Amino acid sequence: MVAFVWIYHGLVPKLIFQHEDEVTMINGLGIEFLDTMTTLSVVGWGEIVFGVFFLLTWRIRHMLLLNMVIMVGALANIAVTAPQYLIAAFNPVTLNLLMITLSLIGFIAGRDVSSAER
Repeated sequence: MVAFVWIYHGLVPKLIFQHEDEVTMINGLGIEFLDTMTTLSVVGWGEIVFGVFFLLTWRIRHMLLLNMVIMVGALANIAVTAPQYLIAAFNPVTLNLLMITLSLIGFIAGRDVSSAER
């Protein structure tokens, strides 16, 4: 599910529909060396690549820790660059906290999963 969220959020609102909220958040970053739509595409593809990588490495528990760190960073970034989205109907607070919690559950549960390496 974590991989699906990454792939979906890279593909649907950033690459396929280029949603105005995504454009606003990208503009809030203040990246000046790329135009907004190029930056949106780069971020979208980055999310898709991370999602596929996550899917391929799901047995590596530290990927879940990395995901938690990224989610905290993304939430902090939105709080600084586009705080109006923190109170929106579908907002990064609920999505990122859900992803952090799901990753934490996976990390804890993965501790007891047997492996051919052990």
